Amino acid sequence: MPINITMPALSPTMEEGNLAKWLVKEGDKVSAGDVIAEIETDKATMEVEAVDEGTVGKIVVPEGTAGVKVNALIAVLLEDGEDAGAIDTSGGGGASAAAPSADKVPAVPNSAPAIEVGAKAVSDPVPAPKTSGGERIFSSPLARRLAQLNGLDLKALSGSGPHGRIVKRDIEAALAAGTGKAAPAAAEAPKAAAAPAAGQSADQVLKLFEEGSYELVQHDGMRKTIAKRLTESKQTIPHFYVTVDCELDALLALRAQLNDSASKDKDDKPAYKLSVNDMIIKALALSLRDVPDANVSWTDSDMVMHKHADVGVAVSIPGGLITPIIRRAEEKSLSVISNEMKDLGKRAKERKLKPEEYQGGTTAVSNMGMMGVKNFSAVVNPPHATILAIGAGEQRAVVKDGELAVATVMSVTLSTDHRCVDGALGASVLGAFRGYIENPMSMLV
Repeated sequence: MPINITMPALSPTMEEGNLAKWLVKEGDKVSAGDVIAEIETDKATMEVEAVDEGTVGKIVVPEGTAGVKVNALIAVLLEDGEDAGAIDTSGGGGASAAAPSADKVPAVPNSAPAIEVGAKAVSDPVPAPKTSGGERIFSSPLARRLAQLNGLDLKALSGSGPHGRIVKRDIEAALAAGTGKAAPAAAEAPKAAAAPAAGQSADQVLKLFEEGSYELVQHDGMRKTIAKRLTESKQTIPHFYVTVDCELDALLALRAQLNDSASKDKDDKPAYKLSVNDMIIKALALSLRDVPDANVSWTDSDMVMHKHADVGVAVSIPGGLITPIIRRAEEKSLSVISNEMKDLGKRAKERKLKPEEYQGGTTAVSNMGMMGVKNFSAVVNPPHATILAIGAGEQRAVVKDGELAVATVMSVTLSTDHRCVDGALGASVLGAFRGYIENPMSMLV
């Protein structure tokens, strides 16, 4: 009998996703484990694998559809010997058809089952543009976001997707050819529902729109999630902050020595190239190993005592940030941490991380030193109880043995959840951290 393929739940909190791209078409044969589609969540673009073998009998939800509910029917797989006449997309197997908005559903033949159209429009990170005549330009949410980020005018592009829809590959082709750049234009009149800016009347807002002083860009899913989580964190977690200065000269010298001694392959590529951040991750993990009472998470009924230091590392990506995790970092060598971090960072920027690679963890590092920031205080990211904010290493005047000297100094600030980490405990963690940074050979034993 036909096998229903439904929108998977790619994380415990996922309620809907965007069907970014189909990698198969109707009539294709697939085997268990074959990648058949790409799904966008608020944090990443992930691949969906077939769990059975058969022939793709019908694709129910076209690529580019946003807001597809978890467990909604997206395609039907036929077993050997079955034909398309056996397909029933009325919701068998507990799955229901997706409910995209009317303007997202391309025309389908009369013989195909209709896709139910919801009464409420699906939210879209970037509103679909229209031609000068008011006609909608069909494009996928990912294509619209990429066009916006790269300053492309969708009206100047041709779509190669289903029914002429503009998709990701059309944006990439335009960027490669250097075509489709948007010309400067006056901002459109505001929507009737737009709220006035703080301290301004609706008439003042309308005037500013007409003058082209600013424009409204709708929040995408990632920005909404970041806003929600950080607001909850500041409202529900009693933060306090501890700052210390760490001298970096010994660490920088050891880093250079280790990088110079790295073995090389036949292409003369070193087996690893350590960064200061790699050594910071290791130092924080060892500090939590040494001060286990700080390697905790708060719940209303229990204190969660973690057995390992799983260190999240904040990575900036277009439109927000994500925190891939180095698991059991206290047990790993610096070279392993370095290579894992490079892989996770690369896939984070490509939005290719799996949920288990960025969810959970026991602590985090946020490093803005490479941006020239001297010091800052980061916001605790639940379920963590701590996060370490790293400033820039810079030469400063210091006093050693009663004499003035120059040293490379880095300021670090530990933000903590005061419900489970008290002041003395936070100071102990930073004391251990500074010990590893200023005596980096201790991280190698």
